[in-house]
Order: sequence, then structure tokens, then C-alpha cells
Amino acid sequence: MSAEGALAPGSPGALFSLSGRVVVVTGASAGIGADLAEGLAGSGARLVLAARRLDRLEELSEALAARGCESLAVACDVTDPESVDALVARTRDAFGRVDVLVNNAGITEVVPAEDETLECWDGIVAVNLRGLFVCCQRFGRVMLAQERGAIVNVASMLGLVGSGQVPQASYAASKGGVINLTRELGAQWARRGVRVNAVAPGWFASEMTADMFADERSQKWMRNRTPMGRPGRPGELIGAVLYLASDASSFTTGISIPVDGGWTVV
Repeated sequence: MSAEGALAPGSPGALFSLSGRVVVVTGASAGIGADLAEGLAGSGARLVLAARRLDRLEELSEALAARGCESLAVACDVTDPESVDALVARTRDAFGRVDVLVNNAGITEVVPAEDETLECWDGIVAVNLRGLFVCCQRFGRVMLAQERGAIVNVASMLGLVGSGQVPQASYAASKGGVINLTRELGAQWARRGVRVNAVAPGWFASEMTADMFADERSQKWMRNRTPMGRPGRPGELIGAVLYLASDASSFTTGISIPVDGGWTVV
């Protein structure tokens, strides 16, 4: 390619590399967040691991250090803007910049919409949508000043389609909001060097889905509804995240990539 600003030719591996880049992962204490941190470490990233459970983060940080990955564990509650500001400050103090933010923190509650309390609704939206926006805004300011950065929001296939049989009105609404917020921020910041994209996972084993995976009837339902006939396996989300976090997606912004075994295509 000869167009101005085009990437220099190189190996595909180099395009997907995050070697030396500073990557912040929220909700990194367990499940998908910890799995993503492992994968990002394998691509050479220097990691800031954030969540409310500091002890879990420190265990993960020690495990990553044994593999040669530099990481920092920081307790953070994304529903508290001051806590997010402190996370930004700790990141900049330790590494001087931030290159990638992976917004993974999220919660849910399975309850019929007619029975869901407003307290439940507010709590889920506060983490999944408001907290994600605060992280995008605070880290986005740093990236905009740098004129470079990538944000990857972890949405859900239930932000693209309804569930119904596993009733989660507030969760589905919040994740739908994440997908459109991703579009809006991607559009607003596109000419200022900051890309904003999302992944929309299907069924993956995690603390949040533990009850579903513990029940054979629920597992059968997941398998029958998923065109690929199974839930996601550990490591199957990292490819999409690496694409969106790295230079491989340098001309991509505002999109959401389903990683759901085909759930949203039927």
C-alpha cells in the first residue's frame, strides 16, 4: 500500500503484536477477564489488572510474572469515578501512558422483567454501561492527548438479540447500550487517533454463567441453540480482542464482533 499513513509491510504476527504496549483490563480477577489477560500477556503486553478483588488480581499478576509478563494489580470499582481516576493515575505513574483499554467488568441477574427491582436494574446498568462509559471517558482523555489508543469493550451477544428463556432485561439493555456507545465513541474519536470497538461473546464458562454450566439441562439448551453445537472454550475470545487491540485493525472502528458460535445468525 502506498497511501499516506499506511502500515509498512511486515509479518502478520507483527500486526497482532502488543509487545511493550500498556494494556488495562477491567474485571480481570476471574472468568473472561482473567482469560483475556493471559492471552494479552502472550502477545507481549504490559498489563494493568483491575477489579474489586485485589487478592485475585495479585495471584494472577504473580502467575503472569512467572511467564515474564510485567503487570500491575490495582483494586478498582468502575461504579466509582474516583476509583477509575485513581486507576488512570496508577497506570500513568507506573508506565507513563496507556495504549489499550479492555472494558470487561460486568454483572448480571437472571430474573423475569416483571419481577426485577429498580435497585437490581440500577446496579447492573451502573457497572455494565455507566461504569464502562466512565472508563472509556477517563482513559479516552489520556489516549486523545497521546493521539493514539484502542479501546475494546466486552459487550454480549445479548446486546444484539434477546434471550427470553434466560430473562435478563437489565443485562441485555446495558449490553445493547455498550454496542451503540461503541459506535458513537468510535465515530467521535476516529479522526483523533483513538479507535473504539467491541466483542460480543456468546456462552463462555465464567462466574457469571456458573449456574448455567452446572445444570445439564441448561447445557443441552445452549448446545442445541448454538449452530456450532457447543459453548465457547477458554482462549476462543482472545483472537478477536487481539485483532481490535492491535495494529491489525488500524482501519477499523465502531464495530462489534460476535464471538458466539453462530448464535446471532439464526
